[in-house]
Amino acid sequence: MSIQLLSIGLQGIVLGLGMMLFIPIFLLLVECVAAAFAPVALAPTESRATNLRVGVLMPAHNEAMTLPMTLKRLTPELQPNDLLLVVADNCEDETAAIARSFGATVLERFDSERRGKGFALDYGLNFMEQNPPDVIVIVDADCLVEPGAIHHIAQLAVAQKRPVQATYLLEQPLQPKPKDAISALAFTVKNLVRPLGLRQFGMPCLLTGTGMAFPWEMIRNVPLASGNIVEDMQLSLDLAIAGTPCLFCREARVTGVLPQQEKAATSQRTRWEHGHLQTIKTQVPRLLAAALRQGRLDLLVLGLDLAIPPLSMLVLLWLAATLFAAATALVTGFQAGLWFLLLCGGLIAVAIFLAWFRFCRAELPLKTLLAIPLYVLWKIPLYFKFLVKPQTKWVRTDRDATKPSDP
Repeated sequence: MSIQLLSIGLQGIVLGLGMMLFIPIFLLLVECVAAAFAPVALAPTESRATNLRVGVLMPAHNEAMTLPMTLKRLTPELQPNDLLLVVADNCEDETAAIARSFGATVLERFDSERRGKGFALDYGLNFMEQNPPDVIVIVDADCLVEPGAIHHIAQLAVAQKRPVQATYLLEQPLQPKPKDAISALAFTVKNLVRPLGLRQFGMPCLLTGTGMAFPWEMIRNVPLASGNIVEDMQLSLDLAIAGTPCLFCREARVTGVLPQQEKAATSQRTRWEHGHLQTIKTQVPRLLAAALRQGRLDLLVLGLDLAIPPLSMLVLLWLAATLFAAATALVTGFQAGLWFLLLCGGLIAVAIFLAWFRFCRAELPLKTLLAIPLYVLWKIPLYFKFLVKPQTKWVRTDRDATKPSDP
């Protein structure tokens, strides 16, 4: 009897694991399929509302290496009545002087205790209250803004009375490794494919940290001064629950570059993914509760989308569950759970292939996908560290000695 109960228990665990994984995998597939059939993106509109005053807010911490190229691309996009405000936050280099040389208004902030992007943004907004713009656009100091992007998302934010997120992608470094290509693919899936798929159904997206536009009244009424390591993701959820979910704008684009150095790449990924996992743990229940309380489908979908773990972690979870199901099949003869999990693995493969084929095949050859197992293995220590000692404080990613290309 005890053996039979053990067998039933193992079968139940396998089926439970399969269903828990099927939901995020199926949603990922739906998003990738919807994005694959989205219309071709048009270039941002060149029309600019002359009576619309845009405030570009740029937090910067020791960005002397990348800031000149960023401002070289950004400043021609601004109108005479626009404001470019750079917050040189706890800087020990020439960030402030470089920003001033491009005509930016510069605030220098020094606070060794209250560190992080959220504090810098709040500091800049406090300054802007003296003469507030109509709309705020937040751009990171290491990103290149494509022509027309700033005013495109600014006008859209004002017209829709909602926050707007531009497409934010990362390019590979000058000397890429195989994992850099997979990292760029994973970033594209997260920041372009999935938000675009949600937009096809009229659903909101998450903010991604740069290339974000907000009507002034909206951004000024939300708390930003925190050391949250994924402050943009948290801001998305707060605004969505308050009734103003984020709108994805594929047509506007900003780009960054993956770190060349191994240590910097690991630090960047640790901050992003630990913050993502912590947000899943604390905010998914909050979103689902708000969706039920307010009767809102968009919050339900946003909560389910947030519950999708980082792509490499999803693959690791699927692999672990499949191996457990295979062992259970050998011991008990129960094979249905194993076949179901193999089906889930096939759905992951289809989703990744669709994303690559539709959005990345021009930059990443098909053989690049062969490096996915190595990329997943590279992530194992990162996820193990989350279980043992998760990162909770903001840490700046070191910049490489090379600058982003200027096409």
